[in-house]
Amino acid sequence: MTARTAACPNCGATIEFRWSGAVQTVCPYCKAVLVRRDLDLEKVGMVSDLPPTASPIQLGTEGKFDGDAFVVVGRIVYQYERGGWNEWHLRTMRGASAWLSDAQGDLAISTLAKNAGALPAADALQVGQSYTIDDTRFRVASLTRARYAGVEGELPFTTWDRSEALFADLDTEGTGDRLRFATIDYSDDAPVAYVGTYVELEQLAARNLRRFEGW
Repeated sequence: MTARTAACPNCGATIEFRWSGAVQTVCPYCKAVLVRRDLDLEKVGMVSDLPPTASPIQLGTEGKFDGDAFVVVGRIVYQYERGGWNEWHLRTMRGASAWLSDAQGDLAISTLAKNAGALPAADALQVGQSYTIDDTRFRVASLTRARYAGVEGELPFTTWDRSEALFADLDTEGTGDRLRFATIDYSDDAPVAYVGTYVELEQLAARNLRRFEGW
């Protein structure tokens, strides 16, 4: 296995990685979930068909944000009691990893917080609480429990054994900047914070979008 290609252990097809730091990927031919183990790929499961989406974003979509070009290399689909959303994994030309959240046409780009401090345990979190993340004061606006409904492409962590997760959405407190937000993700053993900005599709100069009938 090289940094860019590997053989699928389930069907033998050649897997080409867009992002050398990928930990998990899905074979586009047989839908096997594959996890990197040193220099090998291990099959850990299979994915079913993804739920239908009206998003124009797809694997291979390219764009630019904050002066850095990116390509979409993976996706996680979440569902909860009021609907669902996509989390598109982005590889940037600077070598960073980012996420493009896509919920019924509302788009937001986020990256891992650099200084999140001590994050609260899931059972201690309440709407209205405030936390300083990356030198910005945020307030917990909502708490959502969502389940994993599907994955595709390359991801920076494994998802095959996850079923449900708690997400805390936070907005800025007293700064007047309503485009910025933060998210605390409780899907792993320790909570992780992300900070980001709401965007419009036109801002991303996106290309290789999924085409719909009527476009």
